[in-house]
Amino acid sequence: MTENSSKRLPSHSVPIPGGRSRKNVNPMSVALLVFPDFMLVALGWALRHKLNFSREFFAGTERLVYFVLFPALLFQSILRTPISAGNAAILLQATAAVIVSGVMLAWLAGWVLRPPSLALASSAQCGYRFNTYIGLALSASLGGTQGQTVMALIIGFAVPMANVAAVYGLARHNGGNLLRELARNPLVVSTLAGLACNLAGLHLPGPVDTVLARLGAAAIALGILCVGASLAWEGGKGYGGLIAWMLAVKLVALPLVALGVARLLGLAPLEARMLLLFAALPTASAAYVLAMRMGGDGRMVAVLISLGTLFSALTIPGWLLLTGNA
Repeated sequence: MTENSSKRLPSHSVPIPGGRSRKNVNPMSVALLVFPDFMLVALGWALRHKLNFSREFFAGTERLVYFVLFPALLFQSILRTPISAGNAAILLQATAAVIVSGVMLAWLAGWVLRPPSLALASSAQCGYRFNTYIGLALSASLGGTQGQTVMALIIGFAVPMANVAAVYGLARHNGGNLLRELARNPLVVSTLAGLACNLAGLHLPGPVDTVLARLGAAAIALGILCVGASLAWEGGKGYGGLIAWMLAVKLVALPLVALGVARLLGLAPLEARMLLLFAALPTASAAYVLAMRMGGDGRMVAVLISLGTLFSALTIPGWLLLTGNA
């Protein structure tokens, strides 16, 4: 979004708890902002592995979040986001650049490491897919409502692109139908519906908007608990190099791409910060579901998700601190 856009999302510095501007964030401030959400990840892990909440309980909860709560949140966030042709085009370019870079870097492992095709098709999605629950939670902590609306728009653009790439990679391997997989993906459907309604200038009736708001409020906490419950450390034996490659792409290379893209396109500070946060997010737990459903190596994907979530508790604050005084 350029400075001359007629309609643009707010770009001023957003206060954080304590009344300080984000431009003056210190290491402890960043740690305190991201800590609660990673505590929810730890709580989800403890509920599943220490307090013996059943796998079926979390499987049902994740289905509720994936098919009902999160689509409601995504649809409402996109519908409420001020979108014009100008600002949408610039942010779409930035988002596409990050996703396309992730896809290319992930599949580059095929030429460099020469892994088996099943392992590559399963793990490549972990180089560019992103955890939307953590992203929306952290964007609200770091940028308030303004930050969350920017993140919702980024996610709205990124969900179809990431899902097309992930489904195509696995469908090509096992002969699945790309269009059918996309048409029944609730995140793709809710994203497209939200964008269509937004651009058409539609507004929800008050009671419907309230219902969606309450569903969305439940989505993030339950979603992050499910992320923690899904963490697993078994699997991936013999694929250490491939796992390290995908982690490096997701947690190191893509944030660097986001920094370069934000500077190249002249994004405002808040938008650039949300793009960086988006690029630094760990892989979505839905990558495991997709790998299992489409005949991939789900155990290795589970290890990638777990390690990425664990390491991102350190890398996300690091990237935010690196740009805290920009």
